[in-house]
Amino acid sequence: MNVSEFEDAYDEVIERGDNTQALLDRIQRAGLETPVSELMATTPVCVEADATVVAAVQAMNEHHTGCVVVQKEGKLVGIFTERDVLRKVIFRDKERTLKVYSVMTRNPTTLPPTATVAYALNKMSVDGYRHIPIVDDAGRAIGVLSIKDIVQMLVEWFPESVLNLPADPAKAHPRSEDGG
Repeated sequence: MNVSEFEDAYDEVIERGDNTQALLDRIQRAGLETPVSELMATTPVCVEADATVVAAVQAMNEHHTGCVVVQKEGKLVGIFTERDVLRKVIFRDKERTLKVYSVMTRNPTTLPPTATVAYALNKMSVDGYRHIPIVDDAGRAIGVLSIKDIVQMLVEWFPESVLNLPADPAKAHPRSEDGG
């Protein structure tokens, strides 16, 4: 039987019987099974495929988001992210008239609103995404899930653990043989 590192660590905690068990149970039950529809931005910032890159970047700045969903005739055709700006746009000739369609990520990986956070995290980790469009059965973008949304969920679950950290991260963890 092939046991993952998580399962191995989980079994170890069970054997020790310490209160970490309750934390692991809470994460496993609530977090990884949570549908992405509960975390995603419910109103994605959308631009038409023939919009200029300047308009797309302006929309991203106005809405304080790292991506816009690109659509044509109401259907998702791509996603335009900060990475697209940095990798495909900067220092190009005619930047002001460049169409978002020419530099967007075409046919991005999408998820249905019923996908779990665990599945979304796997896609984000394995494929290196920071944003995943959430689409309905007709292929229309109904939201965007970001790493930021998942981090915010964890902060809400464990506010004491996050909000009670010392202001100086260097003092948060002892630098000894026992403390790493």
